[in-house]
Amino acid sequence: MAMKRTAAFELALPERHGGLPAGRWLYETLRSEILEGGLRPGARIPATRELARQYSLARGTIVNAFEQLKSEGYIEGSVGSGTHVSRVLPDEFLKVPRDHKAESPTTRKPHRISDYARRVHLFSNFEVRPSRAFRPNLPALNLFPATLWAQVSARRLRRASTQLLLGCNPMGYEPLREAVAAYLATSRGVKCLPGQVAILSGVQEALDLTARLLVNPGDRVCMEDPGYPGAAIAFKARGARVSGIPVDDGGMQVPHAGIRETRLVYVTPGHQFPLGVTMSLARRLQLLEWAGKSGALILEDDYDGEYRYSGRPVPSLQGLDRRGSVLFTGSFSKVLFPSLRLGYLVLPPELVDCVSAMLSITSRHAPLLEQAVLCDFIVEGHFGRHLRRMREVYAERLTVLMECAQRSLTGMLEISGVEAGLQTACWLRTGLDGESVAAAAAKRNVEVTPLSRYSQAARRREGLQLGFAAIDSKEIRRGIRDLAIALESELGTGKS
Repeated sequence: MAMKRTAAFELALPERHGGLPAGRWLYETLRSEILEGGLRPGARIPATRELARQYSLARGTIVNAFEQLKSEGYIEGSVGSGTHVSRVLPDEFLKVPRDHKAESPTTRKPHRISDYARRVHLFSNFEVRPSRAFRPNLPALNLFPATLWAQVSARRLRRASTQLLLGCNPMGYEPLREAVAAYLATSRGVKCLPGQVAILSGVQEALDLTARLLVNPGDRVCMEDPGYPGAAIAFKARGARVSGIPVDDGGMQVPHAGIRETRLVYVTPGHQFPLGVTMSLARRLQLLEWAGKSGALILEDDYDGEYRYSGRPVPSLQGLDRRGSVLFTGSFSKVLFPSLRLGYLVLPPELVDCVSAMLSITSRHAPLLEQAVLCDFIVEGHFGRHLRRMREVYAERLTVLMECAQRSLTGMLEISGVEAGLQTACWLRTGLDGESVAAAAAKRNVEVTPLSRYSQAARRREGLQLGFAAIDSKEIRRGIRDLAIALESELGTGKS
């Protein structure tokens, strides 16, 4: 059954000047709009009655103009279907008028842009394609309870109030802020009131917001090396001097005495990106002590800390902080699904009003209906159940990865101990190059990411990042087999 066409929008035409007769003006104006692309082939034109009302013209005048346009092939129409721009125009209609020559790009004066616009670089989003071994940073989307989410969404929409349709505080939907604060207190040891929680589109917005909140051009920002490239892009776009701080088995090292006047430190202590180590309690306390003495603030990114498979949970930096120097951010994209652009930023109390003002002139607030649905999903217990189920699934997949790697990759690749997250790091045998291995693996439909892509300084040891959460055990085994073949080929064994 064909979809019924809706009424056309009002047609905005230029003013009529001089003593040009109304019919001639309407004919030439519509013809010009068609020639110049303002009215595209197939576009619906308002009915003669609507145009007569809109422009205070006699309907007969409009009918005569339409008839001339139809006779020349510009428009077409029939009873019941309305009038449209002809889908196939005569060749002469497509010629560009001589008085509308396009200005050459080589002669056109370039537009002036801001210093920020010159510094910013594109940060690529997820490619829409099937998951394969070993794509990192993705949850098992095929296991997300989409039907349940749809039911919660439908119920929320059915009972949507005027207030819900109107909007909310720039900091977010109050019931969701309460639910997030309670969740973080229980699972992360975060100490905050709901009023300190800002609901954002995710960690990337938190990075940009924090950079604009705290960093002036020329200020120093310290971050892990290797580290999350999206953070480096956000800070450099702001004009910050970014200093990479080495990471060891205890997490990011405390910045040394030579790094002075640091305004902000960005860390991923729960599951360091990309190496996967967990910052030790001793190192966390050292970092907090250093921040207190230096006056620096800390942005703690808990991007996938919900998934912990071994070891005792370590309190968040924010929960250990006694000076109000830690901002805590996380996202629901790794727990639920990436297109749900909702996350949170927990602020020290004295920064709340400033952040609220900043949000009020940018995003205004995150999409409210999605916030309400997520709130229901959390409060009704669905979030906790899904999280527990996924933790079991990912732990099983990690076990399969470790066992298969031990059987097939020993001597070529060593997987580091992983306690949390959706991916892990591994170290290549001396002599193997990460980029070359990635290229060889890609030929066998295996996706691995060289750790060198996340490093600011040259790495002393080559390694790879392997994701395991988004693929099942069968695909993990297949990926290990083909990765082994690629590694053996790179080592010159002749096996293919």
